[in-house]
Amino acid sequence: MTSAIGYGDSLILGVVEGLTEFLPVSSTGHLTIAEALLGKQTDNPSITAFTVIIQFGAIVATFIYFRRDIVRLVAAWARGLVSAEARDNPDYRFAWYVIAGSIPVVIAGVLLKPLITGPLRSLWVVAVAFILWSAVMYIAEGRSRQKYGEEHLTLKAALIIGLVQCAALVPGVSRSGATISAGLLQDYNRVAATRLSFFLAIPALTGASIYELKDVDTSVVGWGPLILGTLVSFVVAYAAIAWLLRYVARHPITIFVWYRLAAGILLGLLLAAGTISPT
Repeated sequence: MTSAIGYGDSLILGVVEGLTEFLPVSSTGHLTIAEALLGKQTDNPSITAFTVIIQFGAIVATFIYFRRDIVRLVAAWARGLVSAEARDNPDYRFAWYVIAGSIPVVIAGVLLKPLITGPLRSLWVVAVAFILWSAVMYIAEGRSRQKYGEEHLTLKAALIIGLVQCAALVPGVSRSGATISAGLLQDYNRVAATRLSFFLAIPALTGASIYELKDVDTSVVGWGPLILGTLVSFVVAYAAIAWLLRYVARHPITIFVWYRLAAGILLGLLLAAGTISPT
């Protein structure tokens, strides 16, 4: 088993990251599987850093896709900081809710980093998380009344969704799966829950990508493969965002539940048979 990542590995991992970052199937789980199949040491700190850093490509895709919304929210937030009248703007409050909802996962990510990059980087963890979180998503889809839109977001709801997002630090849970489920369980409609999931991803994943730069070992992951993986993840993620928003507007998220269950069971069987190594 090797740790070095070449251009071919980077291309494959960039595609996997872009496809899975915003779909509720767990990008970290799929990247861990892909790295294992490519013969990489998945609990190597440099491999973990590579996994996190190429997520930045997906975040840039979010910036560009939602650029008008982001500019509007940032402008409203900035005006509200200096004008009491501007604080009545719903966009000002929404921007603060996104910031507040992002705080829990930042704190948890820093405090639990040794656990996240160590013992949890096991494919057994991914297999179990695939299956168990599928039940949460199924319940969320079935119980949600979907009566609230994005404009009805409250601080309490944002904090709850932000706390649930912390579950995604476990590979296999899925950050989007966690946040969309939390939104649905509070009766927000699928489009609102999905859009909020995207907005919460921006500060969380941007911070994580920058933080992990210090762990890059160029003898394991060169800057060329790192840049390639990030660019590929950007292109693929942009297409995935557009598709997912159209999909959830008309369909339930249960299709992802069945996929996750099948993937979790198959992965468990492969691990039990010794076909692939847990790490």
